[in-house]
Amino acid sequence: MSERKVLNKYYPPDFDPAKIPKLKLPKDRQYVVRLMAPFNMRCKTCGEYIYKGKKFNARKETVQNEVYLGLPIFRFYIKCTRCLAEITFKTDPENTDYTMEHGATRNFQAEKLLEEEEKRLQKEREEEELNNPMKVLENRTKDSKLEMEVLENLQELKELNQRQANVDFEAMLKQYKEYEEEQRRREQEEDEQEMKSMLEQAQNRRLLVDSDSDEEAAKPRPKPAGTNPTDILQEDPQPQSKKLRTESWERSVGKLNSKAQLAGLVALRKQKVDPALENGMKSQGTGSIPTPTSTSTSSLSLLGAYSDSEDSED
Repeated sequence: MSERKVLNKYYPPDFDPAKIPKLKLPKDRQYVVRLMAPFNMRCKTCGEYIYKGKKFNARKETVQNEVYLGLPIFRFYIKCTRCLAEITFKTDPENTDYTMEHGATRNFQAEKLLEEEEKRLQKEREEEELNNPMKVLENRTKDSKLEMEVLENLQELKELNQRQANVDFEAMLKQYKEYEEEQRRREQEEDEQEMKSMLEQAQNRRLLVDSDSDEEAAKPRPKPAGTNPTDILQEDPQPQSKKLRTESWERSVGKLNSKAQLAGLVALRKQKVDPALENGMKSQGTGSIPTPTSTSTSSLSLLGAYSDSEDSED
């Protein structure tokens, strides 16, 4: 890589630069260069706008027989981006600008035209002053008049600034703050009054609704047809759950609500007789054993109490 940066080249002892053949190139030869549009332009063929700074691959050539103070003038050829029409412009070293030649029109050059017009008027004035001394006097009087008007305007502006300087800005700000506070206070008062009026309307509406409900409550309700005040006494006081249990018991076992049915379920058990008593009775000549009436009577009484309790539950 070090050979790439060598500045001194080797020249053999028998090197003769005169023997190197020279290329004969035309003076108006063209080069392909990459450039940007120097100003805004519009194509005359299709009306396409080409803005300043758009890049082109242009052909460059030296303009023949045109030189400004020894500086050559170059011409550039570009193509429109839409219709591929050829557009040419060249350098203008006198005005440090570019000049449009063919294929497009330059846009937004009002400032340049104004400057050119001012330069032309100045040049004409100088030529007139050289040939006519009276014109020089007229121009001087006009310039002096214009200067006086400018000075008067400046003086008026200064006086106006002094008047504004005497104004107390703090007092103005204070007055403005007071005005804002007064306006804010008025707005608050208006809001409060509006809220009060809304509350009063709501209260009046509520009172009207309450009075209507009281009147409806005071009116007698019509009695349903076919009802008797004593019907409530005839309703079954037992709760629904107890009724359901009773019905399920009756379906499974049967209804036992009479003493006769309960008595049929009870079997009397014979009581053993004491041998001593039996011997005494035999001795008395009685051959029949008395029935245990006391036992049967007590069992029947128990069954009767159970049946009464079932009836009361039914």
